[in-house]
Amino acid sequence: MSEQPCDRRSASRTKLFSRFWQLHGLRFATFIALTAGIMAAAPASATESEAECVGPPSATKVHITIEKIRSSDGLIAVTLYPDKITRFLVKRGALFVRRVPARAPTTQFCMFAPEPGTYGIAIYHDANANYHIDRAGFWGLPTEGFGFSNNASTLFGLPNFRSVRIKLNQDMHTRIHLRYLRGDEAQKAQP
Repeated sequence: MSEQPCDRRSASRTKLFSRFWQLHGLRFATFIALTAGIMAAAPASATESEAECVGPPSATKVHITIEKIRSSDGLIAVTLYPDKITRFLVKRGALFVRRVPARAPTTQFCMFAPEPGTYGIAIYHDANANYHIDRAGFWGLPTEGFGFSNNASTLFGLPNFRSVRIKLNQDMHTRIHLRYLRGDEAQKAQP
């Protein structure tokens, strides 16, 4: 006896769904077909759209692929510096800093540069999203991943500005690899 109310409810739901599909099925099928057509015409990548680029719009669009990100925790901070050695990596020396959510192992980023010319780009993985690069030890070595335009070497310390300088044109694509100095972060990030 207790099964009969459940059977009635199931039959009632089936009739209701059937009636809904009769009334709205054609509209739903049309919606799906239109959506599929629109999606096929959409750009292949989110960064291809100008609306996805950050910064004041200009003719100089830069697409950056940030590679070797160890985890999707926190943010990726991208800093653009002018072509002046006295402003590179100093407080208030940047033209702008933008942050995007980190996506391991690769994050795509698009920004506008003020105009075509030579700049420097510095990137770090702000894994704890505290809006600054964390450092540890007597030497103040970064505990979070970092990288520079041209994948400038950091083997003997910070790179000089000459090795970081990059010529940005109207529609530029570049890749920057992050470097992590602490091995324990790598062990945490691997499954």
